[in-house]
Amino acid sequence: MNTTRDVVIVGASVAGLTTAVTLRTLGYDGRLTLIGDEPHTPYDRPPLSKQILAGTWEPDRIRLRTDEELAALDAELLFGRSATGLDVAAGRVLLDGGDSVPYGSLVIATGVNPCRLPGVELAGVHLLRTLDDALALRAAMLRGPRVAVVGAGFLGAEAAAAARGMGLEVTLIDPRPVPMRRQFGDRVGALVGELHQDHGVSVRCGTGVNQFLETDGRVTGLELTDGVKLDADLVVVAVGAAPATGWLRESGLLLTNGVECDATCRAAPGVYAAGDVASWHNSHFDAPMRLEHRLNATEQAQAVARNVLGAELPFAPVPYFWTDQYDARIQAYGIFPADADLAVLHGELDSRRFVAAYGHRGRVVGVLGWNCPRELRTLRQLVVARAPWSSIGAQECLTAAW
Repeated sequence: MNTTRDVVIVGASVAGLTTAVTLRTLGYDGRLTLIGDEPHTPYDRPPLSKQILAGTWEPDRIRLRTDEELAALDAELLFGRSATGLDVAAGRVLLDGGDSVPYGSLVIATGVNPCRLPGVELAGVHLLRTLDDALALRAAMLRGPRVAVVGAGFLGAEAAAAARGMGLEVTLIDPRPVPMRRQFGDRVGALVGELHQDHGVSVRCGTGVNQFLETDGRVTGLELTDGVKLDADLVVVAVGAAPATGWLRESGLLLTNGVECDATCRAAPGVYAAGDVASWHNSHFDAPMRLEHRLNATEQAQAVARNVLGAELPFAPVPYFWTDQYDARIQAYGIFPADADLAVLHGELDSRRFVAAYGHRGRVVGVLGWNCPRELRTLRQLVVARAPWSSIGAQECLTAAW
């Protein structure tokens, strides 16, 4: 085993904490430091836009480890501290307040920051990334406002579903023609739009936001790019996220799309990245990849921990992710390129109980299940095996259906 000492992990969410836990599990007994910019102990983020926002879970339920389990890591826990810079040559992480922490090996797991729109500073406009964000948004929703959600990707669609579940008047806005188009294409995105409409959401796709309307510093509505003025007491901005790499600008690391890494998730000698912030070459799909998915954060952190200790193994997963909206659970394995073909393997699209395959360059690269968990688990093997597109035997083939 590599005898690396002084491992420092910057980022204390799923990827950072999992790296620390895996290092200890694998027998690393050297100095370990975990740095996180939030004052909270590490917690799970997917429930923020679902159970926490809906009020069905208390915040303690999303903690990733108890205080006793954190203490058992025998790590220096620097929560509520921000990394402000990195000196690779000296092997030091710079912190707010002028402090610095030396490292022998460094793991960057700082995740992403939500993208903003002009006007986001107004009262009544909310972002949703942290536990504090979710609790503030939940409290505002309890006042019964008219809600506008800008952005119909995972986060926006889930926030809209939670708000509608509270009985609120909700409008979902996105410049793309259907919700979740970037994730799943036009066919499945149209079904997501219909799902929201069936539950009483006003879906306004194909239009963006021209400006926020306000009175005395509080949002009162939106002017859309199609000229429509929409009244709203509360606006949720969910227009994507950018890798949290600002503190690395002077480090010399390559930061094209997050922290650029090789196939082993190494960005430089002794420096690795894991989770939403990491961009690496996934040899299974022969493609560069950066994923903002919960399971990837766990699996990549485990791989990085092994490589810190000398394994030097490539990380080549088949991604898995999901979204829960109303009575629908949409689960997916693989990747979903914009020019992929789509074929129905089980069920029917209109029934909203189906499994569909996505093909790209002659191979099955993704499978998606809508309320079909058992069938999806079986058909996942098509992606694992890189099955030829011609072999899938689809019930309905929608070539170039995106």
